[in-house]
Amino acid sequence: MDYRKLFVVEPGKRVKLDKLDADYTGKHCSEDRAKAETKKYLDKLNDLQYLLYSEARHSLLIVLQAMDAGGKDGTVRHVLGAMNPQGTMVTSFKQPTAQELKQDFLWRVHPHAPARGMVSAFNRSHYEDVLVVRVHKLVPKSIWSRRYEFINEFEKLLHRENETYVLKFFLHISKEEQLRRFQERLVDPARNWKISEDDYKEREYWDDYVKAYEDVFAKTSTKHAPWYIIPANQKWFRNLAVSQIIVAAMEEIGMQMPKAQVDLEMIRRQYHQALDEDSESRPDEKRRPARGAKSKK
Repeated sequence: MDYRKLFVVEPGKRVKLDKLDADYTGKHCSEDRAKAETKKYLDKLNDLQYLLYSEARHSLLIVLQAMDAGGKDGTVRHVLGAMNPQGTMVTSFKQPTAQELKQDFLWRVHPHAPARGMVSAFNRSHYEDVLVVRVHKLVPKSIWSRRYEFINEFEKLLHRENETYVLKFFLHISKEEQLRRFQERLVDPARNWKISEDDYKEREYWDDYVKAYEDVFAKTSTKHAPWYIIPANQKWFRNLAVSQIIVAAMEEIGMQMPKAQVDLEMIRRQYHQALDEDSESRPDEKRRPARGAKSKK
């Protein structure tokens, strides 16, 4: 199953979240049956990220959005955790600081866009400025309604100017599943720290957030920065779908391992010279073959 085709929001298309099954798991009836496939994609993700880092020509921006308890942290841990931390960066955008409020809404976002060779993940993102500010009427409609265009231009800039591939995921959970996860946080001491005083206040705005997200998908899903709506009631399926989509997108980039930037023949001569000098200084020690060299039997 090609989840990239199944879950993508085509540019300009309007979706109704209440018509999408958050419990969908495709052909997979259990986590155990999906484990092998998920591991395959996570292994590929590790290899592709190494290639991205080595080539240093492209970059990848992953945007994660969801309702509260939607699984953004879990996706970072279980999917992006397959990558080498040296080449990844995760940024969570919280309530703007006093200094940030004095700037345009993208001012605090741009410094966290990935450099060539890097993967950046936004755990919540610049989209909060057309979601929470709209729902809570923090700015007038005349302001937040213009931001869709600015966001599209910002993502286009990243793609065209810096070869950044943008993948945006909405982790779709049901209102019932959210309440179940809130219960888990109450009964499990290891999850108590996740509880927020705003959890139930924000839940009252569920329908308003749904409408805001539906407008986001219709106005900002583009060919160069598509939205994917991932059924996320089942965490294991969420991990499978997200990892498959990222792998497929990275494979399409057409990355290649870069060639050496030095004269390899000269380096080989220097290596063998150093090896000979080392052996002469220790004549009683048996010369060890270079790493990767095949020993003769």
